[in-house]
Amino acid sequence: MKNEEMALLFSEATPYIQKYHGKTLVIKYGGNAMVNDELKLAVMNDLVTLTLLGVRVVLVHGGGPAINAMLKKVGKESKFVNGLRYTDKETMAIVQQVLAGQVNKDLVALLKGRGVGLCGMDGHLITCSRKSDTDLGYVGNVEKVDTTLVEHLLSDGFIPVIATVGMDDNGIPYNINADTAAAAIAIALHAEKLVSMTDIVGLLYNKDDESTLIPEVELSEIAGYKAAGVIAGGMIPKIDGMADAIYEGVHEAVIIDGRVPHSVLLEMFSDRGSGTLFYRRGSR
Repeated sequence: MKNEEMALLFSEATPYIQKYHGKTLVIKYGGNAMVNDELKLAVMNDLVTLTLLGVRVVLVHGGGPAINAMLKKVGKESKFVNGLRYTDKETMAIVQQVLAGQVNKDLVALLKGRGVGLCGMDGHLITCSRKSDTDLGYVGNVEKVDTTLVEHLLSDGFIPVIATVGMDDNGIPYNINADTAAAAIAIALHAEKLVSMTDIVGLLYNKDDESTLIPEVELSEIAGYKAAGVIAGGMIPKIDGMADAIYEGVHEAVIIDGRVPHSVLLEMFSDRGSGTLFYRRGSR
């Protein structure tokens, strides 16, 4: 990179660094960026960089591929209903073991001493009830988020890494959709921005054609996109969570392509941005 290009890059980033300094960023992490070791390391390095620049970073993760792999290993079939995993008692034990154990600690290990692994059961972080509108087994609705522990960690410069397993008032564990959990955590933390990393460039008119990217969506347009089938399957809880977050005061929500190295920094600190931005008219 030439000196002129480097100078331009830094001058472009400066106002964004000022904008996000001291603010809270919640990143929902999943997809290929979580499976590919090179991408995973790039994401974790980005998060450390953000922290060094004064951004309060919270990482919320699922772990679908790792859960699927373990279920397959024990001879149990993965089952989904409307984009959400059906979780019986045996599956719940595996979810807890894989998410709060292996996946969580593998991520913490890459954060150069700044990461602290949590799940929603720690410090009553996520209290939930059984999801009742659809029979999904031990899948939880978020009832309450207690950010006390997370706030302490952020104040001390750590990056909380949160696995989306919560519990009810009786201590029974529940699997929580990672997009739903990330939105609830962003709301509770009064986050400036919610970023969802995926395996696609953003919301597409035609899911098989990346040239049909929809760069911006106003919240009132979501119902129409659902009716047209543009928002379907696993995109439903993702986008519903983003809409809830914005309605509750989170300023920005965006879906970005986790397959692109350093996509988080590009989204945060450049004029180009990426993916699909969700916003509420009058709040920008």
